[in-house]
Amino acid sequence: MPTCGTSRRVVVTGLGVVSPLGLNATETWAGLVAGRSGVGPVTQFDVGEFPTRIAASVKGFNPAPFMDVKEARRAALHTQYAVAALAEATAQAGLDFAAEDGARMGVSLGSALGGITIIEDQVNTLKASGLRRINPTFVPAVLVNMPACYLAILIGARGPAHAPTAACATGVVALGEAYRILQRGEVDLMVAGGAESTMTPIGFASFSRLGALSARNDEPENACRPFDAQRDGTVIGEGAALMILETLEHAGRRGARVLAEVVGYGLTADAYHIVMPDPDGAGAARAMQLSMQEAGWSPAEVDYVCAHGTGTGLNDTAETRAIKLALGSRAYRVPVSSNKSMVGHMLGAAGAFSAFVTIETLLERIVTPTSNLRNPDPECDLDYVPLHSRPSTVRRAIVNAFGFGGQNAALALQAG
Repeated sequence: MPTCGTSRRVVVTGLGVVSPLGLNATETWAGLVAGRSGVGPVTQFDVGEFPTRIAASVKGFNPAPFMDVKEARRAALHTQYAVAALAEATAQAGLDFAAEDGARMGVSLGSALGGITIIEDQVNTLKASGLRRINPTFVPAVLVNMPACYLAILIGARGPAHAPTAACATGVVALGEAYRILQRGEVDLMVAGGAESTMTPIGFASFSRLGALSARNDEPENACRPFDAQRDGTVIGEGAALMILETLEHAGRRGARVLAEVVGYGLTADAYHIVMPDPDGAGAARAMQLSMQEAGWSPAEVDYVCAHGTGTGLNDTAETRAIKLALGSRAYRVPVSSNKSMVGHMLGAAGAFSAFVTIETLLERIVTPTSNLRNPDPECDLDYVPLHSRPSTVRRAIVNAFGFGGQNAALALQAG
């Protein structure tokens, strides 16, 4: 049996996605390359008096192919998304979990706000109908660790069932911690990523009160404008992005196709403010530098940065400074883009989704655009790939994800 303490190479062999642009990776990637927007009017609840009435919602999702009706009723929507994404990732990886040693498999799946949709629904039910109408599975359905545990039960994974929560950095942290677990030799295979759904009045009210959301209700497809001088906030998104991570040795034994390799991970804190990023970008830069250091890269070897790029004033300028600090003069020659311009901010799933986008970039040699970037902010003066996708040979890339509380995470990925 492998012993812990020996660093092992870690590869990605499967991808699964549920997003505002599609119910699988193929549809989603096609939408991103085309620069298509997944943002539209909110239809899940009445937003008549809300300042923001738009969101990047998942359309047409049905859990029936992945879960029976009874299980779906018990599971929060983000758990349902995770199960659907797992099915796609498993198929691409060519995995038969029943043929694997369950003790050598684990899950690292995070969320920022967990089952907030169920919490609001059940509070309203209690007020309107009383105790006896409360769902008896309410508590397990809303716990942040429940998607990870649900997937562990589903595939028979008896290794770690890990549920990191790091606000909007969660998705990258989940992948990074899965990478660490595999490096140490604790298991041979990890299902990792993020899932989120916050399409609920209290979620919208909270982000609106923070002043974080765009109010361009009349032009939803143009609302989220990362790095643009006229940006006025982000757009709430939802979905899931999961990956099959394996040690290179395990993938080789299976004859699996390697999509990409995880080669570095950095995690830092700003220790600055509960909501605002440190404006000088030092903490975010340090996360990027740590990922590069572990990968053994110099700034000159970085070909692409998948930005956190929320479309909020403070985040975009701080991230621009961070990229400059991390890459030096190379920062001006590296394409940087933000997919949130098309899919909104998927919160706890955002970083994992960006990792999916980056792996497709490595495979397809196309950098997806920062849509809606028409009037660059003078303080955001890097190459943000405005408006249209760009053919580009990308071999090494960094994925950024930052969260409330000053959480900074970066993942270094290279072509397999």
